[in-house]
Amino acid sequence: MAQISYEHVTKTFDGTTAVDNLSLEIADGEFLVLVGPSGCGKTTALRMLAGLEEISNGRILIGDRVVNNLAPGARDVAMVFQSYALYPHMTVYDNLAFALRNRKLPKEEIDRRVRDAASVLDLETLLQRKPKQLSGGQRQRVALGRAIVREPAAFLMDEPLSNLDAALRVATRAEILKLQRRLRTTTIYVTHDQVEAMTMGDRIAVMSKGVLQQIGTPEELYTRPVNLFVASFIGSPAMNLVPGGSVLKVGGAGTTVGFRPEHVTLDGAQAGYAQWDATVDVVEYLGDEQLAHLRARDENVLAKLPVEPRLAPGEQRRFAVPLRQVLVFDAESGEATGFAG
Repeated sequence: MAQISYEHVTKTFDGTTAVDNLSLEIADGEFLVLVGPSGCGKTTALRMLAGLEEISNGRILIGDRVVNNLAPGARDVAMVFQSYALYPHMTVYDNLAFALRNRKLPKEEIDRRVRDAASVLDLETLLQRKPKQLSGGQRQRVALGRAIVREPAAFLMDEPLSNLDAALRVATRAEILKLQRRLRTTTIYVTHDQVEAMTMGDRIAVMSKGVLQQIGTPEELYTRPVNLFVASFIGSPAMNLVPGGSVLKVGGAGTTVGFRPEHVTLDGAQAGYAQWDATVDVVEYLGDEQLAHLRARDENVLAKLPVEPRLAPGEQRRFAVPLRQVLVFDAESGEATGFAG
């Protein structure tokens, strides 16, 4: 295991900056998620760490070693890709053993590592099968196993669950978390899925257009986003963002106010609450709750409410949100300036 450091790292492709002055510390044993929309630089940042992309400026350290000029094989990291990249003609056992045989480890050591990884990942009964005989989830576990057997200083995972269906993604991310907690191997996990980021990371680093926007625990990013981008990207459903003084009579000109759908209440005429009248456009029934799409003063607002009382399209009701949950942002810079209450 090892601490990993990005020190003012920049990557430029043909005059286009993909990663801009990235400084980031990942603690020994930490599970850090790099998250952001497509093209934000998160995969490029991971590939520079792996040695698959050259660094234009800055330094990357694994432990106390600067690795800028080290070949990928000398960096003591193991990467798990979006594609499983298994050898189709080899058994699971041979796929797991392949990199170790290339390193000319003793046969007994290879067997120990392969069987230990198979035990951790529940692959023991599949060792003689070939990839075409496996499900998508089993193939992904083999891909993880190939990383585990190397006993690296860090795992680097690039969208490893994106090829799985929704139910299998949930199950496999739980397996990855249990595995990382057991091994305590430093892990950097790249995803565009903010739900994955929120449920998996010890900390989350949010990127946009090559720039690190905020790093913190899931709770910190959810409750105290530093700018409009993080506020809109983190949280599902997304935060309501409306001009200051429009729906809520707070903020005023030159500001944007934000509040989360789950903080909206029906009626709630209490001190410390901002209140507004709205027309219900659409209601999504989710079993134990309802998502109400509201129209208020020419703005669209989403409310996540208990299933009772049921709302109906066309209905006009009064809604409220606690002022202590309303964030105010400078509309020009996008930076958060504080809470309304």
